[in-house]
Amino acid sequence: MANRDTFSGYHPIVNFAYFVLVIAFSTLFTNPVCLFSSLVCAFTYSVYLNGGKALRFNLLYLLPMLIFAALLNPAFNHQGATILTYLPSGNPLTLESIAYGAAAAAILVTVVLWFSCFNEVITSDKIVYLFGRVIPALSLVLSMSLRFVPRFRAQLKVISNAQRCVGRDASNGNILRRARHGIRILSIMVTWALENAIETADSMKSRGYGLPGRTAFSIYRFDKRDALALAYILLCGAAIIIGSAAGAFYFRYFPTIKGAELLSPPRIAMQLVYFALGATPVILNVKEDRKWKAIASKG
Repeated sequence: MANRDTFSGYHPIVNFAYFVLVIAFSTLFTNPVCLFSSLVCAFTYSVYLNGGKALRFNLLYLLPMLIFAALLNPAFNHQGATILTYLPSGNPLTLESIAYGAAAAAILVTVVLWFSCFNEVITSDKIVYLFGRVIPALSLVLSMSLRFVPRFRAQLKVISNAQRCVGRDASNGNILRRARHGIRILSIMVTWALENAIETADSMKSRGYGLPGRTAFSIYRFDKRDALALAYILLCGAAIIIGSAAGAFYFRYFPTIKGAELLSPPRIAMQLVYFALGATPVILNVKEDRKWKAIASKG
């Protein structure tokens, strides 16, 4: 079961700044400790947001994808100085290619997890709020795209149930009849999606969306709590960027594996800052959950 997310209640600027930083750092830093921290934080937050549904998806789909991507790289990448053995094709299997494959797989899965969390936290109304005045057309497209998948899924279920009642579901009849029914359902869905997009565009146009000088109602207010959270996120991000420039996260895979010393106090401190940034939503949620439990126990 999904939990109530405290971090989603913060101002959209705070949410957006956090995801920009964690996604950028997850793709740029190949240090194994950074990759592990990002993967753990993204996995934990996704499970907190969507509960057992996210846990099943992560284990059934992302874990096999992680393993497959890690094994695929050594089959095609033969760089590296540490040769472990030779493949039947005669190409060398190197330690560096295996390590790099694992790192690339971790980056791929971590980014997918972060974007799944982004899709849950940054809703369509937040997209319109953030970019509606700067890039109104693009913000409208993004908000419609974020809403499209869940609405498409819900509408597909409605249409499938209606077609099943008249014996025209994709599970009825032989293979040819099932294919014909499936094509009919797909045609209905495409028509619905196009009509819905046109209606939304016409509705926003009639309301003057995107016109200069247009005002808009907003339920978001930037208060002291948001200011503290944004300052914390930006300070962590600045510290990580400075640490990266100083070589705290340096790590290479080719031609030999070599990285910055992990156990030196400055680098340990930078790794803790990196983990603290990634774990920010989970820390806020755990703190809020404990507060609610304490209030409930007193009542």
